[in-house]
Amino acid sequence: MDATMPMMSRSGILTRIQPLHCLILSASALLVLGVIMISSASMDMAAETLGNSYHYIARQLIFAAIGCGLALGAVNVPLAWWERSGWLLLGVGLLVLVLVLTPVGRTVNGSTRWIPFGLFNIQVSEIAKLCLIAYLAGYVVRRREELVHTWIGFMRPVAVLAVASVLLVIEPDFGATVVLMTASLGMIFLSGVKLSRFLPLIAICVVMGVVLVVTQPYRLKRVVSYLDPWKDQFDTGYQLTQSLIAFGRGEWVGVGLGNSIQKLFYLPEAHTDFIFAIVAEEFGLLGSLLVLGLFVTLVVSGFVIARRAEKAGMDFASCFAYGITLIIGLQATINIGVNTGLLPTKGLTLPLMSYGGSSLLVMCICIGVLIRVEMERIDQQENPETGSKAGVRGGASYDD
Repeated sequence: MDATMPMMSRSGILTRIQPLHCLILSASALLVLGVIMISSASMDMAAETLGNSYHYIARQLIFAAIGCGLALGAVNVPLAWWERSGWLLLGVGLLVLVLVLTPVGRTVNGSTRWIPFGLFNIQVSEIAKLCLIAYLAGYVVRRREELVHTWIGFMRPVAVLAVASVLLVIEPDFGATVVLMTASLGMIFLSGVKLSRFLPLIAICVVMGVVLVVTQPYRLKRVVSYLDPWKDQFDTGYQLTQSLIAFGRGEWVGVGLGNSIQKLFYLPEAHTDFIFAIVAEEFGLLGSLLVLGLFVTLVVSGFVIARRAEKAGMDFASCFAYGITLIIGLQATINIGVNTGLLPTKGLTLPLMSYGGSSLLVMCICIGVLIRVEMERIDQQENPETGSKAGVRGGASYDD
């Protein structure tokens, strides 16, 4: 009896640590930390350029409040609705990608990625990613046998992704293209498709990526500056070198909240794409590891939720959760990789932390969907009769 007590104790602790709690706590912590860091990183620039120190922080607080409301709304939307609305979501995703390329779209720094909407601008790639992931999850569930065993079943979703990728590259938004394609192919791989089917597609994607880099001078400059940013530290390597200086100044515990030097017009986009560098400067290695730990907790929780849904037979829910978690994890990994010089510079925000309404709102919806997946799984486990009726498999009766 004594020998079993430690095992029972550990088991009890593990059962009390639920992925739902970890997901909510890590997402909330990242959201709050993001608001604090945006306040620190943007106040001087906002005062100098806009005459209002609180411009960005006030807008971020509004985005955060709306995002929490949308997350709560997503928690109350049955997953069956997402599954039934696959074609609608696909249409919305492609429509906004086309619409932004018309005169309606707004161009900033040479990229046409936004549609003006009153006082705010909507970044269409964020909406498109969520819509396409939801559609693809429905396709994987409906056509799993065809997807796994035939080339035509495999190429249909790839063709849809190719159209979306072309529209994203035209904007151009190469970072969003990489995230969407990688997350989507990850979903397809997790559905059971053999790796051999991916090899020709991966080769084509690599060739296309090289062509896009070589044919666009600004992308080629980014790659060259990434390989040796100090060679031209005042031109193509400027952003990366300033980010690395921020990491160097942070040392172990940082210079303290609000004491960053790099945010004072040295590091461009300090409150958006390079907010992680400001975290490293003001909170040092320990603060950076804390942020990394929160993202690891968030992503692992998402995968655990998806895996539990898969074991419970909730095919659409698990596939949708896998896709959302891949989106969050990939975007965070790429942003942190860019900040630390491990990847070439791309215009991707850090989920839940960087300034930006579109990214924050969509990420909040994603968190709400993950919470809904776990809630429906728990409900199905506790109430098998009602769970089978309100579950995720019976919602879609349409065909391709």
